Amino acid sequence: MARLRASYVCQNCGAISQRWQGKCDACGEWNTIIEEAAALGVGGAALRKGASGRPFPLEDLSGASPPQPRIVTGISELDRVAGGGFVPGSATLIGGEPGIGKSTLLIQACAALAGRGGRVVYVSGEESTEQVRLRATRLGLAQAAVQLAAQTLVEDIVATLGSGDAPKFVIVDSIQTMWSDAIESAPGTVSQVRGAAQALIRFAKSSGAAVILVGHVTKDGQIAGPRVVEHMVDAVLSFEGEGAHAFRVLRATKNRFGPTDEIGVFEMTGAGLAEVANPSALFLAGRDGAAPGAAVFAGVEGARPVLVEIQALVAPSTLGTPRRAVVGWDSSRLAMVLAVLEAHAGLRLGQHDVYLNVAGGLRIAEPAADLAAAAALVSSLIGVSLPHDAVYFGEIALSGAVRAVGHSGLRLKEAAKLGFSRAIAPASRKDAEAARLTTLPVASVAGLVAEIAAAGVAAKTARTG
Repeated sequence: MARLRASYVCQNCGAISQRWQGKCDACGEWNTIIEEAAALGVGGAALRKGASGRPFPLEDLSGASPPQPRIVTGISELDRVAGGGFVPGSATLIGGEPGIGKSTLLIQACAALAGRGGRVVYVSGEESTEQVRLRATRLGLAQAAVQLAAQTLVEDIVATLGSGDAPKFVIVDSIQTMWSDAIESAPGTVSQVRGAAQALIRFAKSSGAAVILVGHVTKDGQIAGPRVVEHMVDAVLSFEGEGAHAFRVLRATKNRFGPTDEIGVFEMTGAGLAEVANPSALFLAGRDGAAPGAAVFAGVEGARPVLVEIQALVAPSTLGTPRRAVVGWDSSRLAMVLAVLEAHAGLRLGQHDVYLNVAGGLRIAEPAADLAAAAALVSSLIGVSLPHDAVYFGEIALSGAVRAVGHSGLRLKEAAKLGFSRAIAPASRKDAEAARLTTLPVASVAGLVAEIAAAGVAAKTARTG
């Protein structure tokens, strides 16, 4: 029998090389390539034995399929991100930094679902069953009918889950600790993670159980291990948060059964993770409306409007290359806004350090935050406080024009609900009337700078007069 050739697999992205090298050509990471035994191709062993596949029936595209009832955990923020609940037979990957609260959230979901009936199984590959029990006791969930196991061999796990009544909800914490006897490599390698995930996904499809796989994340915030696992599962959820803040954000980055831009907000308390029904009030708590460099951004995450404060600090720089530091926003987007302010509004920011922060630790990705960021930058540069009862949203074009963004009605209604009376945004009279807000339309960044400067002059005149 011919000897199997070895292949070299990157443990970060799963790329395969024919020889070892220090840097992966696919993802650019260093020292991530490990030698692994090449696995047989699909059907390779069967083809050598002369076996052939079995035909299966095909269905028409027009065939009607009844919608499957979703598995609702009872934790509304988790169910929202999952698309209204977990679909039976689906596989979901949840990633997050160590200590962010993944295990806490999932044990709470298991306990809530066990109270609704059905078999719920929690398999831990990192902790013993006693450690899981201690966590459940701290959360007051020790009496929940959740079955526990501390096991890493995937064949034993699948055999145990397949015995007795079919489970309704299965947690595997974490997928990087699982391994298979059929794969000749160390646990945690690309081959082992891929094989273990494939076996668990196959069990989910055949049994109808909703399987949740927990994954570690790298220093860059990406789910560690092979990216191929993200393509194998039905949904990928990311659990985010800052250690200095009490809130956590659960975000869907992939979902075959629901929207991919939905978020759920939780607050870490002594009794576990508590749902936050009104995240805008949480993000704006402790806001100092009289300080220059702070603007309230009316954003939308999925179908939920979220108000958050954007803080900016512009200070003269003593360095040849001024600093540009961003937390919670895209640094390339900040560079573009600074260039537009210099080119079309006449501001000189090249000799200033610029710091931009999204208060509360929330990460913003939509371009509608351009106008709020620009307002905060201008306010800090000229030392003028922005109106405490105003919100900002709008996309800035390279020409300096302010473009309209979607869901303006949702943004304005959320602002009105929290007591804001003005909105500086692209003109939308219909939405403003529906939300009963005063909209101050702005057409360009030059107009925004002129309005802030005029407000500063008026405030100075009022103080001296």
